[in-house]
Amino acid sequence: MTSLAELQSIVGHQFPGGTYRVEPYRNWLTCDTVLSPLPADEVAHPMFCYYGALAGMGISLDELFALAGATAEDGVMFGEAEIDLRRPLRIGESFTVRGGITDVERKEGKRAGVFDIVAFRLELVDAAGEVAAVSTNSFVFPRRAS
Repeated sequence: MTSLAELQSIVGHQFPGGTYRVEPYRNWLTCDTVLSPLPADEVAHPMFCYYGALAGMGISLDELFALAGATAEDGVMFGEAEIDLRRPLRIGESFTVRGGITDVERKEGKRAGVFDIVAFRLELVDAAGEVAAVSTNSFVFPRRAS
């Protein structure tokens, strides 16, 4: 099991980042899938805060899990998600994505045993350099004694 000290050392780790463009066809597919009407005025569905952040963070989920000393086979679970839209995202708009790991917490439950929660924050920055949206997420890492 990864020690708590090792795990806490990843707090502050910055992801490489990248870019994300809200493609018109993806917006259409998202709206169709969630039975949402197409937003007016070329406004993208709010979920693109989440989609764009994860797609543009510059590492895969497998690489994120490895930072926390785990693999998908360890039973990693999605924890919490929060999206903060500072303004509407536009279809066809491109963003720079930046962010990193903000917190690590170790917990123990009677039935669940030991598990870690790793939180990270990603910002979507527009062409003017303004933060248009923030996606804050966590994953839960079950830890099994060796």
